Amino acid sequence: MHDDGVFDQAIAESYDRIHGDGSSAAERLVASVLRDLAFDGTALEFAIGTGRIAVPLHHAGVRVQGIELSAAMVDQLRQKPEGADIPAVVGDMTTTRVDGAFSLVFLVYNTIDNLTTQDAQVACFANAAAHLTTGGHFVIETLVPPIQKIPFGETMRAFNRSDTHWGIDEFDVVTQNYASHHVRLEEETYVKNTVPFRYAWPAELDLMARTAGMRLVDRWADWDKSPFTATSPSHVSVWRKD
Repeated sequence: MHDDGVFDQAIAESYDRIHGDGSSAAERLVASVLRDLAFDGTALEFAIGTGRIAVPLHHAGVRVQGIELSAAMVDQLRQKPEGADIPAVVGDMTTTRVDGAFSLVFLVYNTIDNLTTQDAQVACFANAAAHLTTGGHFVIETLVPPIQKIPFGETMRAFNRSDTHWGIDEFDVVTQNYASHHVRLEEETYVKNTVPFRYAWPAELDLMARTAGMRLVDRWADWDKSPFTATSPSHVSVWRKD
């Protein structure tokens, strides 16, 4: 662990190369859906990172700001010509406040799971609601816990097995905590890192929203708004502040 937590300078510098830099059709689709939900053109991204979603959303005409725990990730955002125009503060998305009210707060790419206690996840919902105008939307994209894919009594699940990347999740079904172990081949050297998470079921997230004064209005399997089903591996959920 470093001052920036798991997302230190080395991770930040390689993040866009591994996960995308906001230029793909899939990332532009995410920005398009979020733009439509930001009905007054204002948005706040929790865990803005390198701006892989905030930058295309900014291009789409939304006045987006961000909160990010890792200063190294914010440095990557600010090095982009477009990122320099996006206000971002270094802070914890469970407690940090920024000025103004927003019609959209969003948290994508499984990042709600980076909060490793239920109390922290509840606080994240409360902080989102505090930033929203009445009628505003809070959007989370995250996985459905893949517990059904693990044999009874087992704790490990391999989710990637390629020539350059091995990924193994290690689950504790009592605490709902898990760790993603990664081994990547980078320039003929194997690099290992582990990221801690806590998974939450969709119904659990709905209850967190209700305690924060929000209610579910949409849940899709993906950003193409395909129906969410019992076998969907992930979900995009939209709650509205009453």
